[in-house]
Amino acid sequence: MRRFKHIVIGFGKGGKTLSAILAAAGEDVALVERSAMMYGGACPNVACIPTKMLEHSARLSAVQGGGFEDRAARYRDAVEEKRRLTAGLRENNYKKAVGAGVTVITGEASFLDPHRIQVKLAEGGIQELYGEYFYLDTGAVPAVPPIEGLKQSSHVYTSETMMELDRLPRRLAVIGGGYIGLEFASFYANFGSEVTVLQHGKAFMPKEEEEISQAVLKEFAERGIRVVNEAETLSVQDENDGTVLTVRTSEKIVNLKADAVLIAAGRRPNTDMLNLEAAGVELNGRNAVRVDSQLKTSVPHIWAMGDVKGGLQFTYISLDDSRIIKSQLLGNGGRTTENRGAIPYSIFLDPPVSRVGMTEKEARAAGLDIKTAVLPAAAIPKAKALGKTAGILKAVVDRQTGLILGAHLYCAESHEMINLFKIAIDAGIPYTVLRDGIYNHPVMSEGINDLLAEL
Repeated sequence: MRRFKHIVIGFGKGGKTLSAILAAAGEDVALVERSAMMYGGACPNVACIPTKMLEHSARLSAVQGGGFEDRAARYRDAVEEKRRLTAGLRENNYKKAVGAGVTVITGEASFLDPHRIQVKLAEGGIQELYGEYFYLDTGAVPAVPPIEGLKQSSHVYTSETMMELDRLPRRLAVIGGGYIGLEFASFYANFGSEVTVLQHGKAFMPKEEEEISQAVLKEFAERGIRVVNEAETLSVQDENDGTVLTVRTSEKIVNLKADAVLIAAGRRPNTDMLNLEAAGVELNGRNAVRVDSQLKTSVPHIWAMGDVKGGLQFTYISLDDSRIIKSQLLGNGGRTTENRGAIPYSIFLDPPVSRVGMTEKEARAAGLDIKTAVLPAAAIPKAKALGKTAGILKAVVDRQTGLILGAHLYCAESHEMINLFKIAIDAGIPYTVLRDGIYNHPVMSEGINDLLAEL
């Protein structure tokens, strides 16, 4: 049995970062990852990086135009380039971990008791490891709903397997109206697929400002992306030239033909194989590892970070989780989930949607006295120069203090602009500072001047 002071299970952003930090501090660290195809975690392999690369390629393809076969050829090239990129990232992540002094073990880990795990090695055999401290970073996996015929179909994909499809589908059905499904819908439409989004709820993008969600819905319609609300997929049945989905809508039951079906019904914490009961680690009602504000589990020497603990599923949250744990191991323990500030996020549509802070509805429900500003993206000169005038920007500000409560941007390059609002919120900077700021020209950030001037 091999013994380590620290054992990290999962090669995600938080896990690999913490491993390198501990190793650099002279600690004895093992990093266990079930598959060599996942070195670095989901982000560089099956999520953030490859999807954004395909999104970028899709926007370029839309500009180039051409017939379906021309677009399909460019799609195949993009998928192949994506494979080369992810392979390079995996290799780089592995070399960085080993170079930092981390012992990387490839295999599936499960607990035997609070201090021992067994690892089913990828090359065969079982290895037993003892650790003083454990850190769980096994991420999340796609949730697959119990739809008749789904598992038997050869045309059904998850967000992870869809990117390995090198044949562009003429007709794509997306089951799920969440952010992952909408991102795929957007870039497959840009590649040239006919896309239908089937979402279970009544409202489209219900967590966003209504002005934003309605603007996205309008833009989707103009791009030929069909969104069906209150849609329940009853069954999937393969045919010779594709598959047929039987869908119950609010009005009737219809049959929808597709060449590919993307299941985008959310992601669930990846805890099934860990045998956490043997370690005494408790889960919450959503099968996520229960943690406190310092990311400690119910067992004092075991922490959890990233998607496996539930909550926001962003790679930068996993990174910050590693900082919280580092603070306890090598610092003063002052960093927690409660003091890391506002969390921005972006939905990489075309153009992207980005948000940080409260919506108008949330602010009013909290009893705050607020004022709001709205600006069409077409009012920004850089948007016109880019040929991306679709979209809208909105800000929510406390009337009494002038502090920014929320920013909601649906425009080109919003994913860069939103971080300025995050800093302003965290630092307590009044909106007038951003309103009167001097920005270089021509950039999308100039729109912040005009947006906040509306207040």
